[in-house]
Amino acid sequence: MTQSEVEPRLNAGYWRLWWATGINSVGDGAFAAAVPLLAVTVTHDPRLVSIVSAATYLPWLLLSLPAGAIVDRYDHVTLMWRAQASQAVIVSVIAVLVALGHIGIPALAIMTFGLGACAVVFTNAAQAVLPDLVAKPLLHKANGHQQTITTIGLQFAGPPLGSLLFAVAVALPFGLDAASFALSAALLATLPGRTRGRIGRTAGQIEHPPMRTAIADGVRWLARHRLLRTLAILLGVNTFCWQLGNVTLVLLATRTLGLDAPGYGLLLAGAALGSLLGGLVSARVIKKMGALPALLTALATNVVVFVGIGLSPNAIVLGVLLAVNGFLVTLWSIGTVGLRQHIVPSELLGRVNSVYRMLGWGLIPLGALAGGLVAHTFGLRAAYPVAGVLRGIALVVAMPMLIRALQHRPRRPATLVNDASNPQGRLLW
Repeated sequence: MTQSEVEPRLNAGYWRLWWATGINSVGDGAFAAAVPLLAVTVTHDPRLVSIVSAATYLPWLLLSLPAGAIVDRYDHVTLMWRAQASQAVIVSVIAVLVALGHIGIPALAIMTFGLGACAVVFTNAAQAVLPDLVAKPLLHKANGHQQTITTIGLQFAGPPLGSLLFAVAVALPFGLDAASFALSAALLATLPGRTRGRIGRTAGQIEHPPMRTAIADGVRWLARHRLLRTLAILLGVNTFCWQLGNVTLVLLATRTLGLDAPGYGLLLAGAALGSLLGGLVSARVIKKMGALPALLTALATNVVVFVGIGLSPNAIVLGVLLAVNGFLVTLWSIGTVGLRQHIVPSELLGRVNSVYRMLGWGLIPLGALAGGLVAHTFGLRAAYPVAGVLRGIALVVAMPMLIRALQHRPRRPATLVNDASNPQGRLLW
C-alpha cells in the first residue's frame, strides 16, 4: 500500500476535542437527571415542570441566528471554551442555591435559560470547528465518535451518577456538572485557533459583513437548498414531538411506573445503550444504505416507537423502547450533521447551522409546554402517542420531496461535492 492509499486518521487536535466532549457530557448527564428530579420535589404539576424544560431550549428559538453569525465571525475554539466557562459559573450558582434551599421553579428556569444560551453558541461552534480539525472523508467517522462519547457521558454514565448523587445530597450533581464544564473549557483552550472573516484590501485587515447581512446570507442559502430546508423543517416537527413526550417522562417513570430516583437514572442509562450502539455503527449503516434511505428508515420506525413508549406496561418495556429510540435518533443526527458539513461552504457553516438549528430546535419549548398540557388534560401516558401520530403525519407530508431525492441515487453511494462547479453543494449521486 502506497502512502497515498493509507487511510487518513483523526489527529491529536480532534482527540482533545473528543476528551473535552466526554468530560463535559458526564457532567451534563448528571445535570439532566438531577434537574427533573429537583423540579418534581418543588412541584408535581406537569405544567410547571414543563416550564423548566421550555426555558432550556428557548434560546434556540431566540438566539440561534445571531449566534451563527458570531460563530462565522470569531474563532470557533475561543467561543467554545468561553461558553463552557460561562456554563461552569451558572451551574455553580445553581449548586449553591440548591445547597441553601433557595431554589424554585422561576430561578431554575432562569438558570437553565442561561445554560441554553451558552449551549447555542457552543454547539454551533463545535459543529463548525470539526471540518477545520478533520478531513472531509472522515467527517461521518468523527461525528460518530463524538456522538458515541456524548452518549456515554450524557445518557449512560452521567444519569445514574447524577441520580445517585442527588439521593446523597441534592447539590452534588450540580457541583459535578460545574467541575466538568471547567475541565472541558481548560482542555478546549489548548486547541489551535483560527481567525475568521475576510481579508480586506489592506494586508492583514479582517473585514466582517454587518450582522444583519451575515444572518441573511445564511437564511438565503438554506432557503435555496431544497433537501436541507426540508430536513430542517422535518427536524423542527420531530423535536417538537420529542419534547412533547419527553417533558413528562420523569412523571411517567416515577408516578405511573413507580421508579425511585436511582431507578430513573438506570432507566435513562438503559435507554442510552441504543444511542451508544447508534454512535458506533451509524457511519457504517449510512455508508451501506446511503444517507437519505437511512434517515427515512429511522423516521418511519420512530413513529411506531413513540406510540409504544406511551403504552409501556412496565419500566423494562419502556427502557427497551427508549433504547430503540436512542439508536434511531443517533442515526438521524449523524446522518444530517454529516450532510451539512459536506454540503455547506465552510465560510457559511456557522450561519447555515444556526438557521437549521433554529428551525429544528426552535419549537422544542412549545413542545414542552404542549406536553405539559396534554399530560395534565389526558393523563401522563397520552403525550408520547400524540407525538407519534404527529411525527407520522409530518413524515407523510415530507416524503414526496425526500423520495424525489432518492430517485436520483444510482447503485453506488452518494458523493457530496462542493466546489466551483457545484456552488450550491448539491448531492451528486
